[in-house]
Parts: sequence; C-alpha cells; structure tokens
Amino acid sequence: MSNKRLPGALAILALLGVYFLHQRSGRSSTQHSAAPGDLAPDFSLPELSGELLQLSTYREKVVLLDFWATWCDPCREEVPLFANLQNKYGQQGLQIIGISMDDSPDPVRDFYHRFKMNYPVVLGNPQIAERYGGVLGLPIAFLIARDGRIYTKHIGATDISVVEREILGLLQNKVSTAQPGS
Repeated sequence: MSNKRLPGALAILALLGVYFLHQRSGRSSTQHSAAPGDLAPDFSLPELSGELLQLSTYREKVVLLDFWATWCDPCREEVPLFANLQNKYGQQGLQIIGISMDDSPDPVRDFYHRFKMNYPVVLGNPQIAERYGGVLGLPIAFLIARDGRIYTKHIGATDISVVEREILGLLQNKVSTAQPGS
C-alpha cells in the first residue's frame, strides 16, 4: 500500500471502530439481565411441532423455564426429574418449558421421545439467550411466578428438592415475588 493511501485507510478503520463501539453500546444498554424480581422477557419460539409457543400465554401459571441441550450431561439428568415435577404439579398450575440450545431440531426430537418429555420444548437461539442475560453454560433454569416475574435463577444442576420447594411455595402463593430468592 502506498504512503498516500495509508491515512485514508486509517481513517476508514477509525470510523468503523467508532461505528462498532456505538452499535455495541446501544445494544448493551437495552440488554435485559433477567434477574429475580424482573418481568420475564416474553418470547415466541417454535416448538418441535413447528407451532409457536409464546411465554405470555402462561401467565397465571408458575413456569419453570429450562435452558438445556441434548449434549449437556447435567441437563440429561434433570429432564426426567422435571418431567416428574410436571406430572406431580401440572394440575396445580405448574408449566415447565424447555428451551433447547441445540444447533438443530433433529437430536432434540429424538431426545424428547427417548426421555418421554411431557412438557413443551422450543428451539432457542442466541437472541433469546441474550434476552435472559446470556446463557453461557447449561443448564440454566428460571422459576417464574404467576405474575410473570422471575422468582429465582438456577445456574447449573440444582438439587431438585430445592426447586420443588420453590415451586410449591409459588403454587401455594406463600412466597412473595417482591423478595425473590437467588
């Protein structure tokens, strides 16, 4: 590159850098952290059947929103436990929703049938992961109260008795969503 073109190329690089920083700062100021006490970000994502599932249609229910993947060993251990919770408390108002972070639906369909999952599973994407504060590891579960507010967030495999106790408290309305757990 000739010396005459160098200042122009540097100016273009500087402008691109400013543009990138501006775009990045605009995104981060609108990113939702999805922390306990916050309203759970609504979404509409495709189920394995292709139908869209919208989170807001489950208001008035206690929702366990589980980010997982077929290749995640702790997820594979939790799924049967969550299916048991759905059987046990579904009639009382619990709805478990799985958000698969797999790259394609094929392994999810196989997994769904093999593990006899009895709750809806939607196909996640980077945008929904970002809306929930970034899903940097799996599993991550959000327990959402009947009013649509996040009660608690569990990162990694969690003792199922802890999750069940929280679900029972929310189902019985004995737990205040104004002071959520962590």
